[in-house]
Amino acid sequence: MFTLPPDRLPLLVTGVAGVTGYNALDYFHRRYPGQVIGIRQQDNWRLAGPHIVACDAEDHVELGRLFDEHQFRSVLNCAGNCALKACELDSRLAWRTNVEGLQNLLSHVVERGARMVHTSIDLVFSGDDAQRNGHVETDRPDPVTVYGKTMVAGEQLIDDWYPQTCVLRISLPMGISFNGHAGAIDWIQSRFAKDRPATLYFDEIRTPTYTDCLNLLFEELLASDFAGLYHSGGPRRLSLYEIAQVVNRVGGYDPDLLQGCPRLDAGPIPPRAGNVAMRSAKLTEHLGREPFDPWPLDEKWVPTDRDWHYNRSGEAGSAELLAEVLYRNPRRTGI
Repeated sequence: MFTLPPDRLPLLVTGVAGVTGYNALDYFHRRYPGQVIGIRQQDNWRLAGPHIVACDAEDHVELGRLFDEHQFRSVLNCAGNCALKACELDSRLAWRTNVEGLQNLLSHVVERGARMVHTSIDLVFSGDDAQRNGHVETDRPDPVTVYGKTMVAGEQLIDDWYPQTCVLRISLPMGISFNGHAGAIDWIQSRFAKDRPATLYFDEIRTPTYTDCLNLLFEELLASDFAGLYHSGGPRRLSLYEIAQVVNRVGGYDPDLLQGCPRLDAGPIPPRAGNVAMRSAKLTEHLGREPFDPWPLDEKWVPTDRDWHYNRSGEAGSAELLAEVLYRNPRRTGI
């Protein structure tokens, strides 16, 4: 396990309303008590704590005041509006949050020469090439959503302004969310727990990662001088439908509640990406090791066909089991 050196603290974590930022803030706050601050938007009053500050990403003056007060030496930027439909319906909102907010943050980071790790997303790709064996960093982005387009713009902004930043394209972060429905697991589980159906896509392919693995990677990269763009997807590729199968069976929910369809049947808004699986070989090579365990860790929880979740032989599912093996990496218990 890496440790942040004194010259990389205090640490600012942004985007703590999202799954990635929420879990990272919890991890770093426990690791470095009193030296980590998270910021959330002013109107998100339900997200509170002694180490959480209300500050809109676009508020240049208030963000500058926070930098002056805490003298941040590192920034983990997990901010961004990832609500696909909301971004499609209000592209100005998406641009303000995902690009102008980043531009504001960068202005303070550059001025102070702070270390920065930034999270982007696999949805910078359309995933329309069915023969592709996983996207690599040199592939040309071709997003189908406003959200994806703003994330590409953010990557370019960083490359122009502060190329010493380490940019990680992540996929679905698998961990808890603060409100119980913001993350992939939470949204799917919340539907099943209320006996409501959930429809997921057979042909949207992602490379999910445990937030436990991401947190350790963030710490290592914040402590290092790694720069540039790295794909940071897990080693196991799953469709959204397969991910829902895992949640359904591990959680012990009614299998009839899960429905599936091709992404083209989802309707025009928001448009859905296809196979956006990423290859993380560049990151693995630079680190000298594989940073991610597969999600789920145990092969027995990996679907084998579209009716796999109906098979309830063997270990019975439950919400407690789901928390043990899907929200948390069983190999990382106690971290």
